[in-house]
Amino acid sequence: MPGATITIRNNASIRIEGEFQILDQDGKPFDLAGRTTVSLCRCGQSSNKPFCDGTHSKCGFESLVVARVLPPPAPKPA
Repeated sequence: MPGATITIRNNASIRIEGEFQILDQDGKPFDLAGRTTVSLCRCGQSSNKPFCDGTHSKCGFESLVVARVLPPPAPKPA
């Protein structure tokens, strides 16, 4: 599957663009009806979770995100 671009938007949603699949916790895929761009809720207030419905702009959600380097992952036990 080709890659996707994921953008964490300040004070807003997570935007996913490209070819991707979104699964629920049981591994069942959401039917995205051919969409190649979706926005996922970060504020927790959307009535359409996991998708954004714009509620973040009404509930005062604030979160500024700046790209950074993550530390290396911890080694997996043998």
